[in-house]
Amino acid sequence: MALGGRIVTWYQGAWHEGNTPIMGAADHGTWQGTLVFDGARTFEGVTPDLDLHSARIVNSAKAMYMNAPVDATTVEGLIREGIAKFPANAALYLRPMMWSREGMKTIIDADPDSTEFAICIEEYPMSTPGEFALTVSPFRRPRQDTAMTEAKAACLYPNNGRIVREAKSRGFNNALSLDLDGNVAETSSTNVFMVRDGAFLTPKPNGTFLNGITRQRVIRLLQQDGFTVREESLSVTDFAAADEIFLTGNASKVMPVTKFEDRQLSTLMAMKVRETYWDFAHSA
Repeated sequence: MALGGRIVTWYQGAWHEGNTPIMGAADHGTWQGTLVFDGARTFEGVTPDLDLHSARIVNSAKAMYMNAPVDATTVEGLIREGIAKFPANAALYLRPMMWSREGMKTIIDADPDSTEFAICIEEYPMSTPGEFALTVSPFRRPRQDTAMTEAKAACLYPNNGRIVREAKSRGFNNALSLDLDGNVAETSSTNVFMVRDGAFLTPKPNGTFLNGITRQRVIRLLQQDGFTVREESLSVTDFAAADEIFLTGNASKVMPVTKFEDRQLSTLMAMKVRETYWDFAHSA
C-alpha cells in the first residue's frame, strides 16, 4: 500500500526504489496470512522509540511461531540506514515485516525457518489535530484464545478495517471497539485514553489489544509529570462521561478527540499531552 510519497524497500540484502514486489503467489504468508509487521516514525528529524519497535517485530515473529532471520539491533540499524536516504526533516513511516515462505507438510502451519524479512520506508506526513469524531463499533475484538493477539499480525487487520469503514459510513473518523466481554479495547488503529476529574484512564491490557509503544511512553511521561494514570476495565458508559478523550499510536502519536457520538469534547489536556510527547521525542 503506497501511502503517497517516495518509497524505498530493503529486501534480500539490498535497498530498492519503489514498492518492490517481495512475496510470491505460493508463499505461506501470502495465502495463509503468516505475516507480522511493525510501524515506527521519523518526523522533524527525530525517530522516537525505534529500538522498541525493532524489538517488537522480533517478538511478534516469535508469537506467530516464526524464527526471525535478524535480531532487533539489525532491524534498527537497517531502518536508520534507510532513513538516511531521505531529507533530514522528512516525515516517514517505517515498516519492517516478516512472513513465512514455506509451510510444513500439514500446509496450514508455517516452517519456522522459512521466515523472510523486508523493510518498507515511505514518505507519509504527520497528521495535525483537527475535528475528530469517535463512535462505538458494532464489531468486537478477539481474545488471545481466539486469535494471535499478542503479535502485530497482518491477519488481525481486516477486522480493524471494517471497524473504521463502518464508522466512516456514519460520519465518524474512528470507533471504539469492545472485547468479547464488553470492555473497551481500543479503536480500529490506536490505543485510547480518557480524562476524568483530572486523572487519566486507559483500558487495562487484557490480551485483546496491543499494549502500544506510544501508549506506554505516554503513561510514563504523564506519571513523570505527577499525573494519576489508571489502567482499568472501562465501559462505553465511562467514555460517555469523560471530560476528554485522546488516541495514541504510531501514525499520529497523540491525537485529541473533539467529539464522542453527539457530544463535543474539550481538548485542553490532550493537546498538553501531545506537546509533552513532542518534547520527549525531540529530547530523546
